[in-house]
Amino acid sequence: MAIGNISVMLVDDHAVVRMGFRLLLEGSSDIRVVAESDSGEDACRKYPEVRPDVVVMDISMPGIGGLEAIDRILARNPAARILVLSAHEDAMHARRVLKAGAAGYLTKRSAAEALMQAIRQVHQGKTFLEPEIAQQLAMQQLNGERNPLDMLSEKEFKVFLALAKGQSVADIADVMSLSPRTIGTHLYNIKQKLGASNSAELAIIAIRAGLMAP
Repeated sequence: MAIGNISVMLVDDHAVVRMGFRLLLEGSSDIRVVAESDSGEDACRKYPEVRPDVVVMDISMPGIGGLEAIDRILARNPAARILVLSAHEDAMHARRVLKAGAAGYLTKRSAAEALMQAIRQVHQGKTFLEPEIAQQLAMQQLNGERNPLDMLSEKEFKVFLALAKGQSVADIADVMSLSPRTIGTHLYNIKQKLGASNSAELAIIAIRAGLMAP
């Protein structure tokens, strides 16, 4: 196998985290980091220039975040291979990113070898799921469990997370390149689906779902 034949772009808003992953991957004979980004917006800008084989991306970042970045990158290049590397250890985030088109989901607690294995697998056109997350998804499907948040569309879910974190309708509209009126419509639908009456109740729902720290 040729040295460094899998090119990777690291996307995480923490410079120390990116440096750590770069050092880990430099210990591999077949993976090389060719670019880094500190936001979803920057990743979307750099991707067409760098054209990495695999994008390793966090989803909880300021600005548009990872989910929207996945959408935008795949809209421009449907063949893009994106591996999400997240601190979230719940099946809901994994289900969302896979639905958005990501090729894999791995938590940051994973061993270095798991990250390299995931990158190789995603590069080969396969889907990678951390075993514990895959088990959670399988059990939920087997038990017929349905979280109320599953009723939200992808756009609604992004708006829900932003609202739960205290962002204003105007700020969300600006980040998502939508009109405030459209965001307002999403907000109305979100409240109806979740039975919430204000942003504070949305925040409580997000905390209970493990999407935010209390």
